[in-house]
Amino acid sequence: MSRRGAVQRKVPCLFVTEVKEEPSAKRERQPFKVLATETLNEKALEADIYNAFPTEKVDGTCCYVATYKGQPCLWARLDRRPNKQAEKRFKRFLYSVEDCKGWVPVEKNSKQYCWHSSVVNYEAEMALVLKHHADPGLLEIRPVSLSELLEQTLELIGTHINANPYGLGSKKQPIHLLVPHGAFEIKNPPALKQNDIVSWFEGCSEGKVEGIVWHCRDGSLIKLHRHHLGLCWPLAETYLNSQPVVISLNRQDYDCDFGPKSLFHQFSNLDGQRFDRLKDIKFDD
Repeated sequence: MSRRGAVQRKVPCLFVTEVKEEPSAKRERQPFKVLATETLNEKALEADIYNAFPTEKVDGTCCYVATYKGQPCLWARLDRRPNKQAEKRFKRFLYSVEDCKGWVPVEKNSKQYCWHSSVVNYEAEMALVLKHHADPGLLEIRPVSLSELLEQTLELIGTHINANPYGLGSKKQPIHLLVPHGAFEIKNPPALKQNDIVSWFEGCSEGKVEGIVWHCRDGSLIKLHRHHLGLCWPLAETYLNSQPVVISLNRQDYDCDFGPKSLFHQFSNLDGQRFDRLKDIKFDD
């Protein structure tokens, strides 16, 4: 499969789910839980789930790279409703953008929609991406051309995202990175039975993840979140933070003047350095 499934619609759960009248551990003030039964979802079976490719579900904000006015642009999926006035302004903005399909531009001049701009440098048309390094067991942070990411969905992770489950940076020195969907293969996945999956989540280091996303051969995606099984998230330690990471950003390779306060500039000062965990990355004051 040259490109793994893109998230542009709601992804079905691996199991048939049921609603229980108990307070949700995932969403505040939600008086019910959505829990998995032991029955495999018919949609998963139709998508040939037994031959699907399992990957780590990364906890972030879903993003998408698409061309806007002839330029590759990063868009974020709108997951929250603003107040009524902001919602009216936002709707007017959406009507002014062709084919946005519910995505919000991450980087525009308008203060209404500028958000986490440090993850993309449009002057050099690059984005900061977290992926596997060529060396097994090692992660890498490096800039990737936006043109290489066109029509792909990614997760934006970082200091201000979903309570920062990966422990990145601080309010003073925030870090935001993009993770391509399906980038982290699960090497030893559990059998597709609820008991086996629960044991995997609770009993091994590779299971310290938010969930699993199966990429099916027909392009379908199937997911399972820890909350579907009544398990906690976030965790004190995650599998993503158990792996060493190296920084690969040599500013001499790019014909671009990174601003002294930009994340690209800060990472370029760490070029070639290796850290035991993502949360160990620190910038000089």
